[in-house]
Amino acid sequence: MRNPLRRKQFETAGPQPVPPPAQKHLARPSAEEIYQQVASNARQELKRTNTALAISGFGGGAFMGFSALGTALGVALLGTSPVAHLIACVFYPIGFIVVIIGRSQLFTENTLYPVALVLAEKRELWNTLRLWSIVLPANVAGALGFAMLAAWTSALEPRFVDALVHLGVMGLSHAPGAIFWSGVIGGWMIALAAWLVSGSHSITGSVVLIWMLTYIVGLGNFAHCIASSCEILVAVLTGHATWAAYGEWLGFAVMGNICGGVGLVTILEYGQAIYGKGTSEMIKAADEQERAQAS
Repeated sequence: MRNPLRRKQFETAGPQPVPPPAQKHLARPSAEEIYQQVASNARQELKRTNTALAISGFGGGAFMGFSALGTALGVALLGTSPVAHLIACVFYPIGFIVVIIGRSQLFTENTLYPVALVLAEKRELWNTLRLWSIVLPANVAGALGFAMLAAWTSALEPRFVDALVHLGVMGLSHAPGAIFWSGVIGGWMIALAAWLVSGSHSITGSVVLIWMLTYIVGLGNFAHCIASSCEILVAVLTGHATWAAYGEWLGFAVMGNICGGVGLVTILEYGQAIYGKGTSEMIKAADEQERAQAS
C-alpha cells in the first residue's frame, strides 16, 4: 500500500530538475571530420561581402597589436635576458586568441580554410584570391592603426613604446632569406593552430591549443606578417626604421607565411583527410561489424 504522505510530498515538490544531457561527439575526430569542419568554415568566410571582410580584417590587424603589446610590456618590465624573453612571450598569444576565437579575419589563418576548400572545389579559387586581396591590406591597415595609437599618442608609457621599437628593429635586422624561412615556420604554426581548433570540442581546448602553438612562434621570433608588423610599424612611425625596409620585410614575411600555411599544413592535412578516407571507412565498418556480433 502506498504511503499517502510520500505521495503528497512528491506532488507538492514541484517539477523535478532535468538532468543535464550527456555530452556527445567527444570521440577524437578523424582527419576527414576536421577537414569537413575546415571546409564549412571556409564556405562561411567566402560568403562574406567585401565590406564585411575589410572591417573584420581591419579589426583582426588591430587586435594582433595585443600580441606585440603583451610581449613589449614583458620586455620593458623584465629586460632582454633569456629568462625575461621566456616570460614575456607568455603574453604573445593574446592577440591570436582574441582574433581566432572572436572570428576576425587574419591573413595567415586564411592560408588554411579557403585553400583547403579550393583543393576540393576549384571554382572557389577566384573567391579565395578576392578574400586574400581584401584581408591582407585590411590586416596591415589595422596593424598601422595600432602602431599610430602606440607611437603618436600618450596611451603607452615611453618605456613601453621603446620596447615595441626594440622588437620592431630586431625583426628588421634579419636577412631576407632568414625572414622568408622564419615566415615559413610562422605560417606553418598558425595554420596548424587553425586546423587543430577546427577539431576541438570546446572553447577552453581551443584557447589552450592556440596558446601552445603561438607561444612557440613568439619564443622563436618567427616572422608573422601581421603580429610583427605591429612592432615594426611603431619603429617606422618613431623614425627608427624606414618604410622601404618595412615593405621589403613584409614581402618576404608574407611569402614565407603563405608557403608555410599552404604547403606544410593545408596540402598535407588535406592529403591525410582525402587519401585516408578509405582506411577510415574500413575501420568504421569493422567496428560496426564487431558491435553487431557482440550484440
